[in-house]
Formats: sequence, C-alpha cells, structure tokens
Amino acid sequence: MRTCVIIASGSLDSPRTFLERISRADLVICADGGAGHLRGMGLIPDIIVGDLDSISDEDKAYFDRKQVRFVKHPEKKDATDTALAVDLAVEEGAADITLIGVSGTRMDHTLANVFLLKTLSDRHIACRMIDTHNEVYLVTDSLEVQGRPGDLLSIIPAAESARGVTIEGLEYPLENAQIPMGSSIGISNVFVGNQARINVESGVLIVFKSRD
Repeated sequence: MRTCVIIASGSLDSPRTFLERISRADLVICADGGAGHLRGMGLIPDIIVGDLDSISDEDKAYFDRKQVRFVKHPEKKDATDTALAVDLAVEEGAADITLIGVSGTRMDHTLANVFLLKTLSDRHIACRMIDTHNEVYLVTDSLEVQGRPGDLLSIIPAAESARGVTIEGLEYPLENAQIPMGSSIGISNVFVGNQARINVESGVLIVFKSRD
C-alpha cells in the first residue's frame, strides 16, 4: 500500500511532531505554502502543487535548487490547493493519505478539508487529517481508532441521521443507536483502553480523536 502525506499551509503548533510520520511516507506532497512547514522541519517533498501564490520566493528558490518537482496551476481555478494535492496523490497511486496543516483560522477551508475525506472514502482510500491535538476521520461503515486511556473521541453525523451506530472501547458505549444531525450526544466520549471501534450501518460520521 503506497502511503502519502500532504502538508498544507494551515496551523501547525509543533511541526516536528510529524517528522516520523512524514519520513515514513512513500510520497510527500506540499500544497503550495505548506512547503514552508516542510522546509522548517529540514525535509524535502517529492512534489509541490498549487497556484504557488502562498509559497515564499525564498522557499521556492530553495526547493528549485533541490530539484523538487513543481506542478503549477493557474490562480483562477475551481479547486483549493489541498484538493489539487489530494487528486495528485491519487493519480500517483496513493492508497493511504494523511493530511497535515489543513486546519487553522479559515473555517471554510477547514470544513472543506474535512469533506475531502469523503471523496477519498468514496474511492476506498484510507485517509485522515491530523494536527497537534486532533485526528479526524470520516466513517461510512467501520473504523478502529488507536488511542490512550483518557483521550477524547467525538462523533458527529455529517448528513441527516446516522443509523445503527455502535461504539465500543469508550466510557459511554452505544449500540445500534440513531444519531440525528445536530445532536451533541457523541461529543467528548473517553477512551478506556487503547482502541475504540465505531460502526455505522447507514449515514456518514465525522470522528474526532482529541488530546488536550
């Protein structure tokens, strides 16, 4: 299975937290200004993609010298740089994709990136988005999430109602529950061991694993 990490230009409180994950990936793609994060970690991406309006001139020149492949798109386009990076990762054969630096002060971009997980899930590609404190998944059938006792896990229906929701490995389990969109019943559940299991028979769940 070819793994890919995509680094965008969103907030990263502790970039070096992600060094090991990025170093293990088969393919590393920066979405435009995300190249600055990677340079700060002392790493070199395989590809930088986007309209190149947010990468600094200094970073661009640096990665040019390193002979990094650039895939440039016009500024007026119908997709975000992160979405372009996701499409490119799929074209390059990635079957497992991690998005880093895709949250921050632009809530519209953050939410759009969450729903990029749906497009990947529909293609049967394993995916998640992570930052310093959170991992985000999108579930249409079943998911196992690794954690530690005391970690938080929240589930939020993404479309109308989620039916047949079963959760195990948490302080407040559910069995064959129906959760309507807008309900807060799935917020801030707590790991009691090292693994949580989530199943949903119909609907879409956004799953957040958080650690303060």
